[in-house]
Amino acid sequence: MFNTIREDIRAVFARDPAARNNWEVLTCYPGLHAVWGHRISHWLWRRGFRWLARLNAHLARWLTGIEIHPGAVIGRRFFIDHGFGVVIGETAEIGNDVTLYQGVTLGGTSWNKGKRHPTIEDNVVVGAGAKVLGPFTVGAGARVGSNAVVVKAVPPGATVIGIPARIVKEPLPPSDKVVAIAKSLGFDAYGMTRDMPDPVANAINGMLEHIQTLDERIEQLSALQQQMATQSPSDVDALALLTTRRAS
Repeated sequence: MFNTIREDIRAVFARDPAARNNWEVLTCYPGLHAVWGHRISHWLWRRGFRWLARLNAHLARWLTGIEIHPGAVIGRRFFIDHGFGVVIGETAEIGNDVTLYQGVTLGGTSWNKGKRHPTIEDNVVVGAGAKVLGPFTVGAGARVGSNAVVVKAVPPGATVIGIPARIVKEPLPPSDKVVAIAKSLGFDAYGMTRDMPDPVANAINGMLEHIQTLDERIEQLSALQQQMATQSPSDVDALALLTTRRAS
């Protein structure tokens, strides 16, 4: 149990740059409290204590503003950021390392007793205010844009936006350096891509690419400087002339 709690706390630090210390995360993150409350409710639900499970889930909703049905199946390192207004239905299934932002609904579109809520696979990010409605699968690594309404399956790795949600064309996959820079800044753009009409997300993506270009240029200049330091004066003059011609 304690290993799971520590894992949950590490997941918060990995995905929220505003997290400062363990005590703050333990006491001030309703998304974390909602997940812990759900684990108790789900344990009661599976053992037949259905009313008690619903009561505990009701108390957790009252404390956190997040409603998770005790029957929902949730994987490891699940993170709800901000959290208020999140609703997760009874037959929803959520994989590992999934992130939901505030106002997300994982709901159903029928009153049938069977499977009626979505399955969210590993490493999915669902942006603020998005609605995922129906018994289909959102594939691993997919991104659901803010305020999107998803009513059909999403392929792994795809990004969907709009009402009803549609798959948008992805830019070329970012390099490892761009990904590393984005992680160091704690930036995930709430499940957005630069194909979405969000000038802030576009600006940050452009900034990351510019930083990558500058890093590559600095590495080239450093390598050239080291090479020139080992050359004779005549070779240095030749290298300088060659560099000038390339720049022009």
